[in-house]
Amino acid sequence: MISAAYPQLRLDADAVDHNIRIMAAWCRSRDVELAPHVKTTMSAPVIERQLAAGASGVTVATVDQAQTILSWGHGAVLIANQVVDRFGLRRLKSLLEEDPAREIRCFVDSPEGVIAAEQIFTGRGPALKVLLDVGTPGGRTGIRNPEDARQLARLVSQAPGLSLAGVAGYEGVAPNTRSDDTIAAVDAHCRRVRDVYLDVADLFETDTPVYSMGGSAFPDRVVEFLPTASAVPGTVRLLRSGCYVTHDHGAYQRVSPIPQLVPALSIRAVVLSVPEAGTAVVGAGKRDLPYDADLPVLLCAHSPGGSPRHDISGHVRSLYDHHAVLTGVSGLEVADLVDVGISHPCSAFDRWPDYFVTDKGGEVIDVWQTDFRRASIVGTGRARR
Repeated sequence: MISAAYPQLRLDADAVDHNIRIMAAWCRSRDVELAPHVKTTMSAPVIERQLAAGASGVTVATVDQAQTILSWGHGAVLIANQVVDRFGLRRLKSLLEEDPAREIRCFVDSPEGVIAAEQIFTGRGPALKVLLDVGTPGGRTGIRNPEDARQLARLVSQAPGLSLAGVAGYEGVAPNTRSDDTIAAVDAHCRRVRDVYLDVADLFETDTPVYSMGGSAFPDRVVEFLPTASAVPGTVRLLRSGCYVTHDHGAYQRVSPIPQLVPALSIRAVVLSVPEAGTAVVGAGKRDLPYDADLPVLLCAHSPGGSPRHDISGHVRSLYDHHAVLTGVSGLEVADLVDVGISHPCSAFDRWPDYFVTDKGGEVIDVWQTDFRRASIVGTGRARR
């Protein structure tokens, strides 16, 4: 029997496997490939299951994450981000020189970014494959003016150590709602990215150029604006959806257009105090669970001995570092175990080096690990006294 102190991050293995099957089938039916963004879990067993179900590679956010994935033996990594620092670019070059068969791609959105990469990738050794990043005003990275894209594509094609491998965008900067205004904004961005892709297609330096979008919240809109194979032969239409694997009890549950997905993630904690009628304090807080999108929701409770508590109620009013205060509480007692669901799983796993894997009945069957390690600091400077 596996046991440990509370609080605990708990992952329902059956729900994860179900979600992986559902998303793989959804992508196949729409003739798109999936390179799931694994920054959410950074867990080898989860990623292995995604690849076994047909994912063509994985997406990450940083060079650190790319190095971790490659160390696990996976050879196709898309860094959905700009890499402009010399240390990061040198690491990418080293990773490609170690094994030229590796497929490493990253984004670029400016002449300055091209120059930074060109200073490291000089044409000697493997080329760095880059995708033009098309952004939206007020969003994150990415070319703001589509008219600038062709000029940037020319700069990439003229750089000896770089190779233009496609175009990418991210539609998820829109609010995670299904309002008419949001859908219109998402559609406009998807259309903008596709138009750039078609406009620079003659400058691609590969027979299999990549057209990539995010797709966790609005995959149904993304697929409405995909370039066709006849428009650009050899096109790889690639989604980077990642949150589907755990889904959630909040943001993605509200917005996802794939109704078969089920929440797979919860936090189990202990009721530490019932200081007044209708209030309970639970031993899990900001350091234990994400709260950037919504506060956690009470799912269920058990007695210290494991018997289900029936007719419970309550909602999280506020979070502290290691405490959650529930109000409107009934049916909970000190030392009870409560399970809470979270919204937006992207910042859940990085709080937990180890977490518990359960079967569909809630019994713990394994312990899995995450790997969010940072690169070692390298330098020769002396510390100041």
